[in-house]
Amino acid sequence: MSIENLKGQNRQLHIRRNNMTTEAKSPVRWGILSTANIATKVARAIHLARNADLIAVASRTEERAVVWGQEHNVSTTYGTYDALLADDALDAIYIPLPPTLHAEWTIKAAEHGKHVLCEKPLAANADEAIAMADACRQNGVQLMDGVMWVHHERTAAMKQKLMDDTLGQLRRVTAAFTFNWDTIPVGNIRAMKEFAGGSLGDLGYYCIRAILWAFEEMPTQVFATARYKVGVDFNLTGILWFSDERIATLDCGFDTGLRKWFEVAGTRASIVCDDFTVPTSEDSARFWVHGSDGNEQNTIEGGIQEVTMIERFSHIVQSGNLEEKWSEVAVNTMRVCDALLESDRRKEVVKL
Repeated sequence: MSIENLKGQNRQLHIRRNNMTTEAKSPVRWGILSTANIATKVARAIHLARNADLIAVASRTEERAVVWGQEHNVSTTYGTYDALLADDALDAIYIPLPPTLHAEWTIKAAEHGKHVLCEKPLAANADEAIAMADACRQNGVQLMDGVMWVHHERTAAMKQKLMDDTLGQLRRVTAAFTFNWDTIPVGNIRAMKEFAGGSLGDLGYYCIRAILWAFEEMPTQVFATARYKVGVDFNLTGILWFSDERIATLDCGFDTGLRKWFEVAGTRASIVCDDFTVPTSEDSARFWVHGSDGNEQNTIEGGIQEVTMIERFSHIVQSGNLEEKWSEVAVNTMRVCDALLESDRRKEVVKL
């Protein structure tokens, strides 16, 4: 099925689900800065989004940009990143570059008046993340990191359970995201220190976001232990302490079979989501509520999380009402990442 037909189906699905109409606004015009692998997934999402158009892509060479553009239905191509940022026809930029390049190109994009969706981790460290957020704020543009799962309709349904007292008083969050590299792939930036690789930034970032999403505040202190290979944290386990004697734990790594789950536990019940980072199906997503009265499976129909992310971001741009909460939570996620790595280096608890 063509992108146009898929986009039409997505539009009709949302119209039926929302049962409402909104004033027509011009789609947000997107450019992608780099042809990294993840850009393919986001390009599809932009094509499918109701309020977005993918206009241009840039690569380090014109030849690569042209080939990628032909493969992904993008008509305007640039052989340098600066050329794409100078294109006045673009409103928003998606940046899937390695983490060590995020700050440089996000700040440049902001200075060109472009709204920025930046891949996670937001930056190589919290200081860079703060600089990125400041630059976007000063230039009046939106900044958001590319954590897709928080935009899924399932996430809103789980949040409602946390808010309506289904679980009682929240006490614990446990999150894990791992996969196993039998052989470390050569040239993969996740295993390269010079690009700020490592399991915490690549996988643990999602776990930290789940913890902050559940507790809605920063931890007071953290402790972590990690094992290193090829100069990066190959696995990491962390403990985070919060106010009111609440605790969270996370486990991430490149040396354990696939796990992508979290549990939020309260005084009466718990929520378990076994595929929170990427739902098993694009057609529906599930989670469970476990309590003394038994187990209840909840299923949320429809919704592709990366499409929802693009639509939410584009709506912010269309509205002109910037949402600083997205940059704030991304910066806070980086602050927790830094504290966990510092704890492992110092072999002691680190206060935030």
